[in-house]
Amino acid sequence: MKTFELEGSVREQVGKKATKAVRSEDSIPAILYGGKENISFTVTNSNVRKLVYNHEIFAVNLNISGKKYTAVLKDLQFHPVTDKILHIDFLEVSPDKAIVFEVPVKLEGLAEGVKAGGKLTQEMRKLKVKTTYDKIPENLTIDVSELGLGKTIQVGALSFDGLEILSPAMNVVAAVKLTRAARGAAAAAKAGK
Repeated sequence: MKTFELEGSVREQVGKKATKAVRSEDSIPAILYGGKENISFTVTNSNVRKLVYNHEIFAVNLNISGKKYTAVLKDLQFHPVTDKILHIDFLEVSPDKAIVFEVPVKLEGLAEGVKAGGKLTQEMRKLKVKTTYDKIPENLTIDVSELGLGKTIQVGALSFDGLEILSPAMNVVAAVKLTRAARGAAAAAKAGK
């Protein structure tokens, strides 16, 4: 897992008025929870841009007014119209405490069903897993080369070392769907026999 360095300042006052003042200074209110106590702090918009607008997973080394913490980005709140970041939640982590996290899914290989004229679709972009933060992978790679025409890969058929998958077992991760061309070819082959 990659790391990201982030500096923040402790917030002395919380509430609507104080939060509005923080946002007017081009800063974002944030909270760190999961440790001994919750810490309210602020970060600048420019400092979090590379962390937020990125598909990769990072362990965040927070420096909040001189104190250091290790955390992961847990939640973001955006303004519904302007898409500005309104609030960020960080979860403090340690190597001995398991956390629940969503990890991106990456499909690999050329499916047998695609060779036969089908279309590969990815139904789930992320899987919810439980493990310690240092064992969270960049993505979960699934080999689809054996996937036949009209077949699916469900969450229950997957397993990864050191990870407990929490997504429902019956959910479909990937499928090869029949296309009109594949149906036509199958019907022509059947009629020709």
